[in-house]
Amino acid sequence: IANQVIKCKAAVAWEARKPLSIEEVEVAPSKAHEVRIKIIATAVCHTDAYTLSGADPEGSFPVILGHEGVEIVESVGEGVTKLKAGDTVIPLYIPQCGECKFCLNPKTNLCQKIRVTQGKRINARWY
Repeated sequence: IANQVIKCKAAVAWEARKPLSIEEVEVAPSKAHEVRIKIIATAVCHTDAYTLSGADPEGSFPVILGHEGVEIVESVGEGVTKLKAGDTVIPLYIPQCGECKFCLNPKTNLCQKIRVTQGKRINARWY
């Protein structure tokens, strides 16, 4: 499975202020420095609701919402060394690079690595 496209169901938001659509989606194998996960439980929080409302200037559609949850690592791409298949993970909306001035003090929630993906139509979570 690690090197194959997998199919799963997801709640897709095609546009703002419209009901979510349960659909089968394809998930590509992990590329270098990527982790593919199996979602065990997830939630839609206020950030997702803000995006779905259409008020989020960085929100874009279509999108699969739900960045809070519990997940199991299904496969890892080349270069991933801190996680392996079978690990249980909790994703972070904000990255923690461990290197910037914010991550080197108690304010890891301010890590600037979020600008790598935020508002750029890249589906990323940080572990």
